[in-house]
Amino acid sequence: MEKTELSFKKENIISLAFLLVAFGFLYGRTIFSMVMHWSIDENYSHGFLIPFISGYMLWERRERIKSSIAAPTNYGLLLIFAGFGIFLIGTISGELFTMRFSMLVVLAGAILFVYGKDLFKSILLPFIYLVLMIPIPYILYDSIAFPLKLLVSKYSVEFLELMGIFVLREGNIIYLGDVTLEVADACSGIRSILSLLALSLALAFFTQKGWVKQSILVLLAVPIAIIVNSIRVIGTGILANKYGSEVAEGFFHEFAGLVIFGIAIVLLILSAIILRKIKKEI
Repeated sequence: MEKTELSFKKENIISLAFLLVAFGFLYGRTIFSMVMHWSIDENYSHGFLIPFISGYMLWERRERIKSSIAAPTNYGLLLIFAGFGIFLIGTISGELFTMRFSMLVVLAGAILFVYGKDLFKSILLPFIYLVLMIPIPYILYDSIAFPLKLLVSKYSVEFLELMGIFVLREGNIIYLGDVTLEVADACSGIRSILSLLALSLALAFFTQKGWVKQSILVLLAVPIAIIVNSIRVIGTGILANKYGSEVAEGFFHEFAGLVIFGIAIVLLILSAIILRKIKKEI
């Protein structure tokens, strides 16, 4: 197809509007179910922010997008049909992640078919960022959460023992005398990792130059989440040993979770500041 300078004339806007209507008709129910998932599952409440952050990323790249060369490619049609196939497989199997992921495949194909590779390269990172709004399959979630629970439990118990507190552990269950604590999914760090990955990727995009610094900041989200959740378990263990199991339940437990997540955000921001102060672009 012929290459032309990218423009947003009346014809382009009409074509885009038609595309969005068709996309909404096909994926309306899928998008609605995903939004409902965000609203009822605290692990994915950050999903509400992802489209807006992605949109702001696009706005930051508006000059680069405007200077892109329109070179529509029929390969986009192959991607669209592949997305339809993925959607069909997800529908038949009842696998929500597959159905939801397919809409990004279809959208990518539509962009390539209408505008070509140059524009798609310009919006690649904001586009990939949208993947973070899709709740991961439960089998994958559980395969990550369970080892994390054991890891957090292990190091928390070791720290409590160093403080002279008599404590026993069986898997993710911690025994402190008459008090029994369970390191649940919320304390494993999986929730923090999912949210911090979304935040760290946005911070990397806006604050860091060079893919190495950006990658380091994104990867730091994982150890930060594990460390702060270990601190949460250790703190709960110390207080439960002294004041009883009440401190591990109800308002205090939820409040502690908010405080710990706030600390994680502060650590991530400090990491971004330190990386930014490194003058050499790596």
